[in-house]
Amino acid sequence: MNSNLPPNTLPASENKQETIPLSSGVLKLILDRLNIPVEVGALINSIKLVEHENNNKNLVQRLGSIIYKLQLDGVQAMQLHWSHFDQRRLPALIWFNQAWYLVEREQQQLKLTDELGNSQFQDDQALHNSIVIWLRTPHTQANAAEGVNQGNQAAKLVWRELFKTKSWIRDVVIATLLINLFAVVTSIYAMQVYDRVVPTLAYATLWTLVTGVFIVVILDWCLKMIRGRILDSLACSVDRTLSQQVFEHVLHLRLDTRPRSLGSLAAQVGGLESVRQFFSSAIIFALVDMPFALFFITFIAMIGGSIAWVYLALLPVALILGWITQLRLQRLTQEQMIRNNERQGLLVDVIRGCESIRASGASWRFAEQWRDITHSISRFTIQQKLIKNHTTNTVASLSTCAYVMALVVGVSQIESGNVSMGALIACSILGGRVITPVARSVQYLSQWQSVSQALKMVDQVLSLDNERSPQQNLLVPDNAPKKIVLDGVRFSYPDAPILKLNIPKLTLNAGDRILVVGPIGSGKSTLLKMLAGLYRPSEGRVILGDADLWETDPSFVSDQVGYLPQSVHLFKGSLRTNLALSGAVSDSQLLNTCQELGIDNIASDNPRGMDLPISEGGEGLSGGQKQIVGLGRVFLAQPNIWLLDEPTASLDIDSDQKVLDAINRRVKKDDILIISTHRTAIAAKMANRIIVMQQGQIVDDGKPQQVLAKLMTQRSTPHAKEQTSPNTPPIATVRGGSPIV
Repeated sequence: MNSNLPPNTLPASENKQETIPLSSGVLKLILDRLNIPVEVGALINSIKLVEHENNNKNLVQRLGSIIYKLQLDGVQAMQLHWSHFDQRRLPALIWFNQAWYLVEREQQQLKLTDELGNSQFQDDQALHNSIVIWLRTPHTQANAAEGVNQGNQAAKLVWRELFKTKSWIRDVVIATLLINLFAVVTSIYAMQVYDRVVPTLAYATLWTLVTGVFIVVILDWCLKMIRGRILDSLACSVDRTLSQQVFEHVLHLRLDTRPRSLGSLAAQVGGLESVRQFFSSAIIFALVDMPFALFFITFIAMIGGSIAWVYLALLPVALILGWITQLRLQRLTQEQMIRNNERQGLLVDVIRGCESIRASGASWRFAEQWRDITHSISRFTIQQKLIKNHTTNTVASLSTCAYVMALVVGVSQIESGNVSMGALIACSILGGRVITPVARSVQYLSQWQSVSQALKMVDQVLSLDNERSPQQNLLVPDNAPKKIVLDGVRFSYPDAPILKLNIPKLTLNAGDRILVVGPIGSGKSTLLKMLAGLYRPSEGRVILGDADLWETDPSFVSDQVGYLPQSVHLFKGSLRTNLALSGAVSDSQLLNTCQELGIDNIASDNPRGMDLPISEGGEGLSGGQKQIVGLGRVFLAQPNIWLLDEPTASLDIDSDQKVLDAINRRVKKDDILIISTHRTAIAAKMANRIIVMQQGQIVDDGKPQQVLAKLMTQRSTPHAKEQTSPNTPPIATVRGGSPIV
């Protein structure tokens, strides 16, 4: 099956790992990269001792012995195929061209360094079948525990990222301080012109003041540009980090607890944008500008006396107005968010099911739903804008009133001789700098309701369970699993009373070729998803080898288990990228798989061949073509446990036989093969065991001849339904002379 592969890149499963020597030089390199201090002499002696007492141990076991002898607490080794390795976990060790290398990513390239320090660059395809040894350290485990679930609050996540580096705070505060001081310079310039230049027409003084003000204006412009650039860079940095964290959280959600409405889930993730904008720009200006409002009032009091009381009285009025505004907006914003999510979900459903809608003549019904939702959103939006406009206009009117009253008070102060004409003009200029941050604060308070609702939406996403807890100390077995055991497994969807699986005990051993049959809704697909680690049992355990599957590192599980879903999803890209999702597949291996499964026929129908463009969801390909592309992914993964859900359901007779023959050739002697199917005729060719399911329970489990004989007897016996036990599944129909259960 691998005859076309280069001789120096045999798959990991075909290497005699007991004979692969360990390199002290490369081990020293990776330990240094991981900041783990080890003496060279102690490392060499440990390797010699372990190699001397080998006892047919594999690579991970020998490396574990070395780690134990060096007393490296918390360090653990994991072995993977390169095609299954998460390259974000680099550096790692790789066995390539019969030698060990330290592999790192440098400038978007893979850099390999040998024990002498010589480096070379390789691509994914060259390393596709290489063995990778990754060392997990206490440091990497601590980083994993600092995931988005910590604190479980979107606001904490935003604040943490916003203030991760604090140097920008100093720069922004200094720039803001100087900008506001320059505003004082402008008011002093006006006061000097009115008090000294106008009465005496001292043009020399005027031009001196103008020159100074122009210098201040230029500095003010530069500082504002610098401050804006700092905040824009910060906003982009926070956006990149937050978007990545939330996206990765969504990637690792437990599939059985994920919201069923994908449109609503996408809308919840999209809520992060408004949160990020608010916390990265508006709130910063509020924090740095609001104190200067009090500073300007103090300066007005120094030069204008009682005029300051006019502006001071504006502050509590504006803040109270903003508080009342956000209370009025709270219910409207919440309702609008809910309806927006509904509209997003409806849009996704319509796009995905457009063919069914048109074929059923149901376009009018969905158009009516869209109109009703949009109408309610528009109503909420109009009410929100009315409240916001009311607040904005009220604050503007208060500002005008404050200006008018400041002039009235200023006239009385001029009459009493306490204030000059220039001081009154200066106070009116500074008054505008007081009003601006106050009006801005009211706007922030009215915006807060939208932001708080968006925070709740993002919180709902972050509160969903991941496939593994970041605080878990995951297990990494040394050996490939030889069996899978389900012990007391019961499963139901969250908030659903229906039990989908109820399996007291089930053991699957190496070499098993199992067919899982049963009527629609009997739990076949759910069982395979449970075995693949996609669904977590509500009760009981799934034991992979000797370890609980849900306590095992997902990388190890994906390296050992290959799963073909009943409905294969293709992604935007090309035929090649959809076959090799991990990106690490050799051309020869890809061609072999395509020839075995008939995927080359898909490529040959297009002039671009393997670069045939694929749109979202695989639109343009038939159901059967999607199915063999999905099976090709499993072939390229070379798993030890094969979980195939209806692998030939959409294929014709010729393609069906070709796929079954390819599966027979590819599955190794000690592999576990489990096929969920309605075609029991497959049993005669492939299976050595049949499991019959009904209503989430296993009602029969035995050799094909015995199980099929029972099913045929039930079919041929009159009134079989009354004579069978309650746990025996009824015969649904017959296809090709075989009972379909």
